[in-house]
Amino acid sequence: MRIHVVHETNYRYGTPAKSAIQLLRLTPRNHDGQYIVRWRIEVSEDCRLDQQEDAFGNIAHTFTVDGPVSELRIRVDGEAETQDMNGIVRGTLERFPPALYLRETPLTAPGAGIVSFANKTTKRAKDALPRLHALQSAIYESLTFDPDPTHVATSAAEAFALGRGVCQDYAHIFIACARHLGVPARYVGGYFLRVDGMNVQEAGHAWAEAHLPELGWVAFDPTNGICATEAHVRVAVGLDYLGAAPVRGAQIGGSGEQLAVTVQVDQAGRQSQN
Repeated sequence: MRIHVVHETNYRYGTPAKSAIQLLRLTPRNHDGQYIVRWRIEVSEDCRLDQQEDAFGNIAHTFTVDGPVSELRIRVDGEAETQDMNGIVRGTLERFPPALYLRETPLTAPGAGIVSFANKTTKRAKDALPRLHALQSAIYESLTFDPDPTHVATSAAEAFALGRGVCQDYAHIFIACARHLGVPARYVGGYFLRVDGMNVQEAGHAWAEAHLPELGWVAFDPTNGICATEAHVRVAVGLDYLGAAPVRGAQIGGSGEQLAVTVQVDQAGRQSQN
């Protein structure tokens, strides 16, 4: 499948900022089942995009803009050719051994509720893979997708207590459960081609990968209750959202910041009906 992605991030400042610096993790890599046909990042201001690799091997870009800055737009336009790998992730750049991804972070600390949930959900499964599938199904069935009560700093324990959240929260809860069970797990940021025709979204997508000795990394998308398919475009990984966030930055001066994000994911050659 060929997937076309347009991802626009727009900052506006009521009082112009003196300067701004941004870190972008918006460029996917090739790996088995994913080939990047073309990919371009454009910034509205006159600046230089410096490419590098972060600690996890993600392609990252940084740039600095001198002000006054009243508006800053970042636009991604690209296409990826994908194949269904039955959730198996191979051919990726790996900087660390899987055991690193057992490390707990503030966003993925399980808390008593998640520990009890993970133990109860997986007690009948003898092997790791059935346990992970049981976890994915239980999270999908137990949580309500709701963008209102959570934000980027909401922890897995907080979202689990609320019983609702967005894909970031679903991924953090899955990761917290897997690590509690002794399975290395990591956060994945990217894009997802929805089957319901809702191709214009307010954010990218997030899911998780868990490592099993006999299979390697396996991608689980608890928001949709499925393993990753050809509809997923994998961009960046980390211990949690902060390690794979698509855009992070800061500005000096300025006030009244407003942020608007639009993500359009279509099958290449087809126009969105939205």
